[in-house]
Amino acid sequence: MEQSEAQIIEAVELNDSQSWLRVAKDVGAGTCGGIAQVLVGQPFDTTKVRLQSAPPGTYAGASDVIRQLMKTEGPLAFYKGTLTPLVGVGVCVSLQFGIFEGMKRLFTSRNLASGQPAALQYNQFYLSGVTAGLANSLLATPIEHIRIRLQTQTAATPRQFSGPVDVIKQLVRLGGYRNIYHGFVPTCWREAHGMGIYFLTYEYLVNRDMRNNAITRTEIPGYRLCIYGGLAGYSVWICSYQFDVVKSKMQADSIDPLKRQYAGAFDCIKKTYATFGIKGFFRGFVPTILRAAPVNASTFYAFELAMRAFG
Repeated sequence: MEQSEAQIIEAVELNDSQSWLRVAKDVGAGTCGGIAQVLVGQPFDTTKVRLQSAPPGTYAGASDVIRQLMKTEGPLAFYKGTLTPLVGVGVCVSLQFGIFEGMKRLFTSRNLASGQPAALQYNQFYLSGVTAGLANSLLATPIEHIRIRLQTQTAATPRQFSGPVDVIKQLVRLGGYRNIYHGFVPTCWREAHGMGIYFLTYEYLVNRDMRNNAITRTEIPGYRLCIYGGLAGYSVWICSYQFDVVKSKMQADSIDPLKRQYAGAFDCIKKTYATFGIKGFFRGFVPTILRAAPVNASTFYAFELAMRAFG
């Protein structure tokens, strides 16, 4: 992967006095990507979570979830729990992109210092994504836990939570603050490997485009950025969906730690396999993979546009 001298200088950043501004731009652009991600993806995510966490026989498939939601709860049911991810995912995605861009600059600087080409190797893109994913797990776990508690409430059962704050209060009352982080281990698995593959795929496609067409990153047309983002979305879920199933099943389990069906991540894996076989780790995969292209296309497109606007 070749870079012009101007691109190398831009990647490393000019000096420490401007580094805070670069980080602020990365985070701001990531926030734009996160907001776009939530608005486009929430209906798909609600469908996925219902399929992943519902008792066997509740739904015949994704289309049955949609039909039942529309019939019993109305179209706004697809946006249950949106406030939490709208705020939280914006923060999460800004953190992901901010750390990823920072790691790219770190690896670029190290490559130059060691006399190697400035362009990052594929393993460096992957490790940058892993670092971003692990950091994001600290925020993603409680945000997704709260969202899942709200998403899995149905009109057929008494309302357990009045909103995000009530979910937090009940979690803390029954299991302390640690209870908010239930599902942290599988979230780390998903985020570390998933984000490594996610960013590696996108950066490979972007760099390939720049190399083959002799253009800069800012000259790549928007429609191609959307395609690359969509393909990155497919790659992350194909590689990490099984971890997401385990995480969702654990976070949809009883809010009371003493009444939970699963003792931990490995116990959830064992019981899921015993009950459903391998297919159990792919429940809800169809709406997720359908969601992957539009959601991640909008995420990367919003991020790239914001970065161009910020300069």
